[in-house]
Amino acid sequence: MGAYILRRLLLMIPTVVGIMAISFAVIQFAPGGPVEQVIAQLTGEGDSAIDRIAGGGDSFGSGQQDFGDSSSSQYRGAQGLDPEFIAKLEAQFGFDKPPLERFGKMMWDYIRFDFGESYFRSIDVIDLIAEKLPVSISLGVWILLLSYIISIPLGIKKAVSDGSRFDVWTSGLIIIAYAVPGFLVGILLIVMFAGGSFLDWFPLRGLTSDNFAELSLFGKIVDYFWHLTLPLIALSLAAFATTTLLTKNSFIDEIRKQYVTTARAKGLTESQVLYRHVFRNAMLIIIAGFPGAFISAFFSGSLLIETIFSLDGLGRLGFESVIKRDYPVVFATLFIFSLMGLVVGLISDLVYTWVDPRIDFEKRDVG
Repeated sequence: MGAYILRRLLLMIPTVVGIMAISFAVIQFAPGGPVEQVIAQLTGEGDSAIDRIAGGGDSFGSGQQDFGDSSSSQYRGAQGLDPEFIAKLEAQFGFDKPPLERFGKMMWDYIRFDFGESYFRSIDVIDLIAEKLPVSISLGVWILLLSYIISIPLGIKKAVSDGSRFDVWTSGLIIIAYAVPGFLVGILLIVMFAGGSFLDWFPLRGLTSDNFAELSLFGKIVDYFWHLTLPLIALSLAAFATTTLLTKNSFIDEIRKQYVTTARAKGLTESQVLYRHVFRNAMLIIIAGFPGAFISAFFSGSLLIETIFSLDGLGRLGFESVIKRDYPVVFATLFIFSLMGLVVGLISDLVYTWVDPRIDFEKRDVG
């Protein structure tokens, strides 16, 4: 197993580099890069960031990572601007260097976990991510826990009572929950329970109350979950439905196999058959889906939910960074969560061997 873990860790290097390289290459052809964003604001609306550049400051140049954008001075809307100013602007963003050199420097900095500074926020990228992370962790972790804690026992119960009235009714409710978009549920919850038109039981915005620091420990816990209740309900329905049906189908497939019939013939009780034999095999497919569920719990649908409930998390940060072409934030989050997904995938494989010791990844690789 040690050799397998080492191979997986080494394989992460070309995988992450490949992901970053493809994304970087795509950026080369994307219009409306940071330089064009600045030019558009300079010739139109104006922005505090533009004032810093127009004043000759180096706030965009020092400590910045170098990312993909056309290094040509022929930018849309640049007509009439001093070419020297455009050249200086390119240099401040680092776009005066060849793409390959920019990519190499970016990856070298990322290996050392140096993610530079945001183009338009005057804050280190890692500090910006850390600032937004509590919201995404709160949503992602609790959604994941709730979906697994509720869905696995419910899926097992549905598999054991397949075709019963309980199974039929719960399946209908699960399908409805899966079909209704999370953002629509969020809007409905606001209308019903957050002072929209009926009840005013839950807060409408934020992760905590304004007086959170003044509350006791118990009060802080209550306040935290009070704010999380509606967003979690809106986000967890689809994950809850998917995991439940996956668990049910997996257990049904195992229950119908020959070894289950043999175990029953030996006099084992249904509980012993289910939890000593079926559970271990049926849970493999659930474990296989854990890495994807872990990563998607932080991002899938979170943008709309964060917007609806005024939560400032990674979903909104990523969206705003893409719109503004804030490449340090875009690439840093891509790098971090790509690496996180690969690590979680490795952990998932290790859990495989814990659930079923018969699995040997080293022999599989050799074969």
